[in-house]
Amino acid sequence: MEIIDEKPGKTLMLLGNEAITRGALEAGVDVATTYPGTPSSEIADTFSYIAKYLKKEKRKTPYYFEYSANEKVSLEVAGAASFCGLRSLTCMKHVGLNVASDVFMTYLYVGCKGGHVIISADDPSCHSSQNEQDNRYFALFGSAPMLEPTTPEEAKEMTRLGFDLSEELKLPILLRTTTRLNHARGPVTLKKTKKSKGKGFFEKDPNLVTVPSVARKQHPILLQKMEKAAKLSDESPFNEIIQMGKKSKIGIITSGVSFNYVKEAAEDLALDVTILKLGMSHPLPPKMCKKMIESCDELVIVEELEPFLENQFKTLAFDMGSSVKVYGKSTGHFSRLFEYDPDIVTKSLSKIFKKKNPLTKNPYSSDLSLPSRPPALCPGCPHRATYYAAKNASPKDTIYPTDIGCYTLGKEPPLYMADLLLCMGSNAGTACGLAAATDQKIISFMGDSTFFHSGIPPVVNAAHHNHDVVITVLDNRTTAMTGHQPHPGTDTDGMGNNAKRVIIEDVVKGCGIDNVEVVNPDLIKKTTEAFKRALDFKGPSVVVSKSPCILLENRDKRKQGKKIPVFIVNQEKCTKCGICINAFGCPAFYYEEDKSVHIDPQQCNGCGHCVQVCPSKAIKVKKEES
Repeated sequence: MEIIDEKPGKTLMLLGNEAITRGALEAGVDVATTYPGTPSSEIADTFSYIAKYLKKEKRKTPYYFEYSANEKVSLEVAGAASFCGLRSLTCMKHVGLNVASDVFMTYLYVGCKGGHVIISADDPSCHSSQNEQDNRYFALFGSAPMLEPTTPEEAKEMTRLGFDLSEELKLPILLRTTTRLNHARGPVTLKKTKKSKGKGFFEKDPNLVTVPSVARKQHPILLQKMEKAAKLSDESPFNEIIQMGKKSKIGIITSGVSFNYVKEAAEDLALDVTILKLGMSHPLPPKMCKKMIESCDELVIVEELEPFLENQFKTLAFDMGSSVKVYGKSTGHFSRLFEYDPDIVTKSLSKIFKKKNPLTKNPYSSDLSLPSRPPALCPGCPHRATYYAAKNASPKDTIYPTDIGCYTLGKEPPLYMADLLLCMGSNAGTACGLAAATDQKIISFMGDSTFFHSGIPPVVNAAHHNHDVVITVLDNRTTAMTGHQPHPGTDTDGMGNNAKRVIIEDVVKGCGIDNVEVVNPDLIKKTTEAFKRALDFKGPSVVVSKSPCILLENRDKRKQGKKIPVFIVNQEKCTKCGICINAFGCPAFYYEEDKSVHIDPQQCNGCGHCVQVCPSKAIKVKKEES
């Protein structure tokens, strides 16, 4: 496993996420925690892979790692380790910091002892998220030092040195990445790994108990730490002024991956410009920023999403009495929407600098439009069978609140089994609200990992207030959407150790739900009957639909040498009713030019659901040829 090689100077091609893990290893990280969420997932997954590899090799893992129940718990676990003097890392996607924000804000008041790097992986363009919030504002909101890498190499170094910065300031630091950095692959030069401590010691301190009197005492200390952080920002190796071409009175301010686009555009446009690259973007380096404002007549701010830097530079220029002209989002040259790319940045800079855009005519462009390829539930996915059964059991105008995971894809045709989604765990909470607001029937859906993450409190709410709802927990025994990570409902943990499996139906009963149905969605008729009973029950019902993710199930079968059946359509029996495609929606099915229905053997996962939904009994197992 190359990522743990002790070969200083060796270069590896790593994902930005993998580079962050390597940086933590080089810093001697003791504790790493997460709740998985794209685009941050591979950071924690790499910790997990390393731990399992070392376990297999009968070698000791130098750190403790866990997939926590949610991001709040994740930050609490790692924060507690920091109080014991251990170096800790917590990673999550941007919306995960919303969940952890209650901890985050007060944690900054009390500070840390061992270095603590908190990674927020933002998602401009909402590639895998319900919003594209800009988490740089959390650094401003909470007074947290923040680093923004531009390359995998810099991500590794910022992580490694981030622990030192955290310990110097006695503050957790925010390492803010974006999807493009997390999933980019680039050369990373290894340094020697530092030995971890293993175990620390908790020294009692009354200032760690944040009663109001302590909070009032700690807040001014936090502000003093940020003043020191500003001085360190001026000295940071990650903040630098770069001259492109000849000296001029025009400067560009940028951070994160946007710097890569700015540098490429400046070269393509042959610009004479000074670039201030901000790697430590909060607090801003006051001397460097002042120097840029004083030396320029015009400043261009290039940053994705919100005008975080732009607004601060405008304020700073105003306070200095400077008349520098600032171009950015407020002037309409750059958008607050979505992620940037070289084309977008080059086009905007060509207008500001009045240069001909060399990318206007692309010889490789085409007028042909690509076909839409929306994501879909896998062939054989048990969620599809659950949705089909629930839909067949439901009266017209039933409302289907849903949640975040693979099963969100039930929104797509032909199932149309998603009507409302806000955030993790919102399915059951919104179901309660809908029950109070309407007489329509309500069936909500959440996954097993989501249930443990934030689904339990609204189940308690439904029981206490006797809301007439059906809450469905889709238990496929994994956190599937983000890469099949374990959760409290599985029997192993992130380090490959045996773990206590928490049974969902037992938790639900303990929450006060009297009517609980446990079904196997592979038995579609029985599942449909269970949903009908749940809908007829007056009060809250929970349906736990238990069947493993088909990808994991087939993986295990292959390991055991078991054959996976492939199904075919008997053309003599098929009436071309279209239920398999137009109602059930399995993507392994397709129409030939003569409108006959067929199953793609490369996609069929052998679940047999189609046999149950075909009214003509026209689907059978393909006979094995000798």
